[in-house]
Parts: sequence; C-alpha cells; structure tokens
Amino acid sequence: MGSFLNILGKLFGNKYEKDIKQINPIVDQIDLEFEKIKKLDNDQLRDKTIDLKKQIQDFISAEKIEIKQLKEKSKSKSISTQDKEDIYKKIDALQKTVLEKIEEILNKILPIAFAVIKETARRFTENETIEVIASENDRKLAETKDFININDKKAIYQTKWNAAGTNIKWEMVHYNVQLIGGIVLHQGKIAEMQTGEGKTLSATLPIYLNALTELGVHLVTVNDYLAKRDAEWMGPIFQFHGMSVDCIDNHQPNSNERRKAYLADITYGTNNEFGFDYLRDNMAKRPEDLVQRKLHYAIVDEVDSVLIDDARTPLIISGPTPQGDKHEYNDYKHKIEKLVNVQRQFVTSIIAEAKKLISSGDSEKAGINLLRAFRGLPKNKALIKFLSEDGIRALLQKTENFYMQDQSKEMHKIDAELYFVIDEKSNSIELTEKGLELMSQNIEDKNFFILPDVGAIIADIDKSNKSTEEKIKIKEDTSRDFAVKSERVHTINQLLKAYTLFEKDVEYVVMDNKVKIVDEQTGRIMDGRRYSDGLHQAIEAKENVKIEAATQTYATVTLQNYFRMYDKLSGMTGTAETEAGEFWEIYKLDVVAIPTNKPIIRKDRNDLVYKTNREKYNAVIEDIADLTSAGRPVLVGTTSVEISELLSTILRRRKIKHNVLNAKMHKKEADIVAEAGEASSVTIATNMAGRGTDIKLSQEVKEAGGLAIIGTERHDSRRVDRQLRGRSGRQGDTGSSQFYVSLEDKLMRLFGSERIAKLMDRMGLQEGEVIQHSMVSKSIERAQKKVEENNFGTRKRLLEYDDVMNQQREVIYKKRRNALNGERISIDVLNMIFDTCENIVNENFEIKDFENFKIEIGRLLAIESPVSENEFSSLSQEIIVEKVFKKCYESYQNKSNTIAKQTFPVIKEIFENQSAKFENIVIPFTDGLKTLQVATNLEEAHNSEGENIAEAIEKSVTLAIIDNIWKDHLREMDDLKQSVQNAVYEQKDPLLIYKFESFNLFKNLVEKINKDIVSFLLKATLPIKANAEEAKDIRNPNTNLQTSRPEAITNVNRPQQAPKRAQPVSVKKETGRNEKVAITNGSETREVKWKKAKPLIESGEWTRI
Repeated sequence: MGSFLNILGKLFGNKYEKDIKQINPIVDQIDLEFEKIKKLDNDQLRDKTIDLKKQIQDFISAEKIEIKQLKEKSKSKSISTQDKEDIYKKIDALQKTVLEKIEEILNKILPIAFAVIKETARRFTENETIEVIASENDRKLAETKDFININDKKAIYQTKWNAAGTNIKWEMVHYNVQLIGGIVLHQGKIAEMQTGEGKTLSATLPIYLNALTELGVHLVTVNDYLAKRDAEWMGPIFQFHGMSVDCIDNHQPNSNERRKAYLADITYGTNNEFGFDYLRDNMAKRPEDLVQRKLHYAIVDEVDSVLIDDARTPLIISGPTPQGDKHEYNDYKHKIEKLVNVQRQFVTSIIAEAKKLISSGDSEKAGINLLRAFRGLPKNKALIKFLSEDGIRALLQKTENFYMQDQSKEMHKIDAELYFVIDEKSNSIELTEKGLELMSQNIEDKNFFILPDVGAIIADIDKSNKSTEEKIKIKEDTSRDFAVKSERVHTINQLLKAYTLFEKDVEYVVMDNKVKIVDEQTGRIMDGRRYSDGLHQAIEAKENVKIEAATQTYATVTLQNYFRMYDKLSGMTGTAETEAGEFWEIYKLDVVAIPTNKPIIRKDRNDLVYKTNREKYNAVIEDIADLTSAGRPVLVGTTSVEISELLSTILRRRKIKHNVLNAKMHKKEADIVAEAGEASSVTIATNMAGRGTDIKLSQEVKEAGGLAIIGTERHDSRRVDRQLRGRSGRQGDTGSSQFYVSLEDKLMRLFGSERIAKLMDRMGLQEGEVIQHSMVSKSIERAQKKVEENNFGTRKRLLEYDDVMNQQREVIYKKRRNALNGERISIDVLNMIFDTCENIVNENFEIKDFENFKIEIGRLLAIESPVSENEFSSLSQEIIVEKVFKKCYESYQNKSNTIAKQTFPVIKEIFENQSAKFENIVIPFTDGLKTLQVATNLEEAHNSEGENIAEAIEKSVTLAIIDNIWKDHLREMDDLKQSVQNAVYEQKDPLLIYKFESFNLFKNLVEKINKDIVSFLLKATLPIKANAEEAKDIRNPNTNLQTSRPEAITNVNRPQQAPKRAQPVSVKKETGRNEKVAITNGSETREVKWKKAKPLIESGEWTRI
C-alpha cells in the first residue's frame, strides 16, 4: 500500500509539494519588494506603514461611511421598530462585506508588508542603533521603554533590550522558509515548522500585516512566561512602526490596564486568559466593564497543545453554592481504605496462586486468576512484573478474550470474587455485591449504599389504598432518600477512583497543602484546574489536605467554541500533522508542512524494547554514562514526576551530575533549559521540556555529536514524542534520539504489547536482552494511533455536547450584549412582549379557557382582556394575539411616559443643585415583589426630561433576570448531561436524549426570561418614598468567583458543582392541561387540574408535589 501511494505521489504530486508550489510565487514577489525597500532610508521605511494603513482604510471607506450613517439613523425616535430591525440587518451585512474586502486588500499588499518587516529585522541586526525623526508615538514610548531615546527632534532605537529578564541583541532576519510560514499563517492555516526554525519570528510577518487593519491581532501562547517573553522580545519591531503592543497577562482581570491591552494593535496572552475574559465580559454589568473588543484574528502558538490538548476540558467561571462546604468524603474514606486494602491482599494472594498453578501446568485456572487480578487492581506492581514473564501476558489476553465474547455475558463469574472492578481503559470503577457487603458491615440498613428504585416505589404507592396526604408524604420521603443515597454512592465511587486510579506524583502532586494536577501532555502544573464531579475533593480527602468547597457554574465555554468566534484563526507548531484530521473537522484549519531551512541530520534510532522496567532503566543509565563521557549533553524525557525522581536517585548514586525539570521545579524551567545544551550536562525532564525555549549548543558540543535525546517511555500521543525528538537537530545541528520501552509501560500494557509479547516469547529472550527493529517501532506507533483515536473521540464528544450549549449561549449572550450596549434593546423588548402575548394566547386558545386567559394577562401583563369571551371563541388566534400585543404595547408606552413624569422632578432638583457632585444616579423600581436599582446618567436623564429612564429600566431588568435564570439553567444542563449517560443501559444514544431534553429546557428558559422581563417592565413603579441617590461603584467585581479548568475523567466532562444530586432528568411526557396534579401551600393539600395549578405554582405560594 505504501509503495502504491509513493507511485501516486510521483505521478500527481503530494499535498506538501502542492502547498509549497502555490506559495513560492508570493515569496518571489516579497523578494522583489524587499530589494526596492532596501533602498529607502529609515524614515521612508516607517512611512510605508502609514501608506499601507491608508490603502486599507480607503478600500473600505464607502462601507464604513454607510455603516456610520445607518447607526445615526437607527437612533432617531421617529423611526419604527421594524425599520430599525431592517437597518441593523443591513449593518450586519455591511460589516461582513468589510471583512471580505479587508482580506482582499491584505492579500494585495502582503508582499510589501512582509518586505517591510524583513528589512526592519535586517537593519536591527546590522546596526547598534537606528535613528529616525521623532514622532509623538516615539516620545510617549520613550517615557516607559529604555530601548528608545529622544535627542531633540530625533528618536534613537537601540537594537538591544530586555526580554523576560534577559538582555538580548536582535540578530534575526527572515529566511525564505519563514516567509512561507508567514504566508500560511496569514491564509488562516496551520504552519507546521520544526523546532528551531523560527516560528516566533515567522509570526511577526502576518501579525504586522493584519495589525495594519487596526482591528486587533491576538498572539495566543500556552503559558504566561512565553506570552510576556514574546511581547517584550518581538515588541520593538512593531513599535518602531508606530504599532502598540501589550500582554494581557501583565494586568489584572477586569482592570482598565487589561482593557487597554485589548485595544492595542497587537495583544499577547495565554489561551486561558483570553477565554476567561470572554466569559467575564458576558457577566459584566456596564459597557465600560467590558475588556475585549470584537475577536478578529488570532495566531495560536503551539496550536496542537492549545486546540487539542487543552480543548479536553471547558473553561469555567464558578462561584459559591449553598452548603458547598458540606461533603462526606472524610466520613467514608476509612471504609474505602479498608476496602482497597482487602482487595489488594486478595489480588496478591491470587497472583501467588496463579504462579503455583502455572508451575503445576493448570493454565486455565491460572488464566482466570490473572484476569481476576487484572480487573481488581490493573496497576498492581507485582501483577505488572509477572505479566512481563514469558507467555504470561498472552495467557491473560487469551482468558480475557474468552470471557469478553458475547458482550461479556460470562464476566460476572470473574467479578463475583472481587470487591470492586476497574476498567483502566475507560477510567471507570464499579462496586460488586461482595464490596457492598463489606461496606455495609456494622450498619443496620443493608441498603445503606444501594439506590432505591424510585419508579417502582412510586408505582406501588399510587396503586395502594392510602390517603392522598399519606401518598404525598411517602413520595417525599422516597425522593429525599434517593437524593441522600445518590450523593453517598457518588462519594464512594469518587473515593474509589482516587485510591485506585490516581497516583501521587503521576497524575497529580501535592504542593503547598493543595492537590495540583500535572498535565500529561506537557508535564506542567495546571494551576486552577480541578478534576470534575467531586473527584478532586476525593483526592484531597485521600491526601489529608484541606477539602475545597464545591462550586456552582456561572459561565462556561470550551476552547473550541471560543476560538471559532474569531473572524480568522491560524496556528503554528512543530507537530500538527498527526492531528490534521481533527484540525480540519473541528476548526476547518488546514495543516501545511513548512520545509526546513537546512536538512535535518539528526539520527532517530528504532525503539529498544525490554521486558521489564528494571532492565529498561538500567540500560538508560548506562547510555547516559556513555554519552556524557563523550562530552555530549543529554535530555532524558519521562512521562511522570515519579519516574523523573527515580532516575535522579539512580544518577546521584552513580555520581552523575544532572538537573531535574518536572512539575515541582517548573519555576526554574528557563534556567535549567539554558544549561541543558552544555557539554556532558544531563537534564531529566517531563514533557515540559518539549515546548517553549530552544536548547542552544556550542560548536564544541556540535562536534561531539550534538544533543542526545533519550525517551524513557513512549507517550500516548505521537506528537509529544516528536516534540521531545525535535529539541535535537535544530537548524541542521547534529544530534540523536533513542526511545526505551518496556512491556510494563502504560501504553504497552493497554494497547501495544500482545504481538510484541508473543514475539519476545518465541525468540526466548532472557532478562536484560532487548529487541530493536523498525517493525517493532511501527507496532508501537499503531498503539499510539489507537490512543489518539480514542482521545479524539472524547474531545469530539465534549464538543458535541458543548455545541448544544453554545447555540443556547449565543442566543442568551446576544440578548445580554444588546441590553448592555442599549443599541438594539428596544427591538428585543418588543419581541419579548410579542412572544409573551403569543404564549399566553396559545396556552389558552386551544382549550378555549377564557377565564384562565383573563387571569394570565392580568397577572403577567397588568392589562384587561382586549377581547370578550365571545370574541375569544370566534376570532382567529392570530387576531387575538395582535389585539393583546397592541394593548400591551400601548400600556407599556403609557407606563414609560408616566415613569418619566414621576422621576423628572427629582432628577431636575438633583441636576440643578448637585450636578457637580454626581455623574450617575440610582433610582429604585419595584413590581410589587422585587426591587431593582436602576442606574442612569444624570445629565442625560435631565436633558431627555426622564425619557431615557425607560431604556435604563429595560437594560437593568434584562441583565438582572437573564443572569439569575441563566445561572440556574447552567446547573440544570450540568445535571442533565450527567443523568442522560444512563441511557446507554437502554441501548439509546445519550447525546440524542441530551439534545432533545436541552431543547425543552432552553425553550422553557426563554419563555421564563421573556415573561419575567415583560412582567416587571409592565408593572414597574417607583416605591413609596423613593429617592434617587448617587450611583456608587456598581461594577460587578466578581470577588467570590473563581476560574478553573475541571479536568476530564470520563468521556463527558462535568464541572464540579454543588453536592445536591436531584433525581436524574429523564425523557418524560409533559403534564397535560387537564391532567390532575397534587399541590400544597404547606398547610393545605389539593388535587386540581394542571391549568389551574400552574398559575398558583408560578405565584410562589403553592408548590407541586
């Protein structure tokens, strides 16, 4: 197959060749422009930026003028609402046209713009200083930056400056391959550039070009060190041309400084902060609290890390929840410790028994014991070691295949002897009957850890002859029992996972009395991220550290959906090819492999495969000793903190000097990497050394053979291994890479070892012997592909769930933005009034319930019925809706005029006597149930004679009601996502049920928002003795809110939330209008029709049972 593809490639050309062939003519144009620009003096070079900006603005000026005129027209009070809506549609279409025209003009001026930056880089490289006529921007810059001095009318730019605490001299000029990379980035694609090929420098080209539009360019990095470093390192090149550069990570969230950072032409920052700022903006109370402007163009550095690895979990802003500090983890952890110890003893005994059975020739029973031990404790070190012996793993797999056939119908015979069963591949765990018996010892209630069958119990209650009051009480007790036991079972399940599947110094570390997750892709500590669904609290209980209180989601978004909001997106990395399919499917991003400036001469050797870890690590140590004696630096890659510390201990015993770079030492990363290229130096690192800064080598080291890469284990992802390899052999340097593998490695245990184990058994390899062959390396890569496919499935599933949420989020956030800015609020309010009128009519028209119709429009709309009972029966539904809407809207306009007349005398008095003192005032309004503080500008209110108060009420009411109801809706959606997973047991797709149920939830949400807003607006009055007072700082500081990245532990990510676990949401028939329901007000219980019960329940005085 491979040879056939090679023949096709030769005949028709491959994708790589076609991509580069299309770009080469543009590179030739850049070279021509570069030769022209080289002849310009420094001031003429800077004038090119002004000229290019003018070309862009001239090209889109007609559309911008028309947009401005339309916006002015929409402010007119004489214009109808329908005309306003048409104007806004036209504005949206024009803005889309502007973006299309901007891309057209940018492609036209690209050769000149790229040549300008290349020439700037050349002049900074070849000169110590660059002198130009001082502009106003230069003078402002000189006040804060030490690389620019003002001498009379001249500005002198130094070509040396400080970047991330290091003094650097600019010595970089763009190669042609970097021009190709820059073109690919501008085209909205991913540039795959090898380590050391200058991705950061390549990005300066599209950054400059797109910053000319003054719409903002975002450079997204994986950590704040790189964001701050790159902003300081590359900044002077852009600032020389009058562009502003900032980094959001230098400033506090919600601050004026951060707002200014977003207004800069070029903004650097981390992916988390960009995403969290988007969420914070959608919780803002005033327009001036917003920090982000419209998302235009982003370049994502290490794009695979950000858009693939970090996309596994959503960004969440959460806050305190009632009784969030109440939990049962400490109450039950001693029972789990006992359970795990008993299982460990049992597994140890059956492993010993299996060894005896094998010796006696009874392989069938031995296989059963091995499978039982594997399902009991798959990470047991004695089991892992035993499986590396000749024929043992093959025996386990043969037994497992037998019991897994016919959908594992015989597996219960294996599990019956265990206390709990672990499925390591799916990260799941389940208590058995035996385990429940042990847990229930010394407890009278043998069903203490068993969930009741609520459906069956309620069915039995309904069939019984008990009175209505008794039935209601029993149902309440049953529901309460279910909720308590549900939380208890959940606590037990999470504690079991914490004790059996999550190891300290592998998945997490304990630092500063806190449990911190280690990123399996980078090896870095992920500050602020917590395991979801209470698992983090379970690990905190296990490690005897403070258990943090549970929180409630206030706002959430996945990185996939955040970055898809940009008008244009591109990325760069050294390893994107393996995930090219995912990039295209989710982001519509094409991956283009950029050629290297010099050929790679690094020697990548085939993997060395050993049977046990002990043999493997001994071989690694010997290799390190040989390499250091030859004067070569060595970078040893590990997959966990635990392994890095184990190797460090062995090297200390051998008295080999070395540095350790892992999650515990991440603050010293820059210093350790700086020493990693010195002769005979040894650096043991988790995957965090695979990204970020380059390891630079001296000429002496290059002659000795360059940097040697030793991988102590194959990672689940091929990208991580390629990143590690890529640290060596940069820019044509010599180097080598060698991976060491054992059958005890996680990847080999789960996916890759069956064929290799059989091969080693057939070859009769003894302890310490090794196999090395390209076929073995390919077999390991196939195992990695299996994991990558599984991980892609997980991420895709997460996105499918969030896509449902995102559709809802867009609707709600659009309503919120309209309310915040006030531009389109009048249209939204009009639509809400119409929808509410329509819903009331629809609910009552079909059943011809005129009495309830009258009650509803009086209760919600505060108007009399515009139709008589006879008209309600005879007129069409559409005519009744129009009549109700017309009367309702007239009532609202009268209400607005009345409020203006009531408030203006107070406003006038304050304005005339205290206007110098107050800028904004707060006026209280009430609908009889709740009171709202409405802030408005004093001068504006005075000049309009109070007419702007109605709009201020609309804005305040819409924001307050949306925020309150949306928060509750997010909690319901979280619960729904968890509960629908049970559908798999009914052979149903949980996602389909989730979509169906979430649609109904969202429909109810929109109806409730509309009704609550319309009801308040139509009933709003000034409370008795109301006074306008000074508006204090009304910003929402979000002091009790926290940002987090809950780490996924199952195929569906669920944010950590309140411990309240209600009965799961299920697909059910909605209550019919004439169906009888039981309701109570605390002292009286009634059984009435739902159409009568609904308004009573909504009034808050009665509740449904």
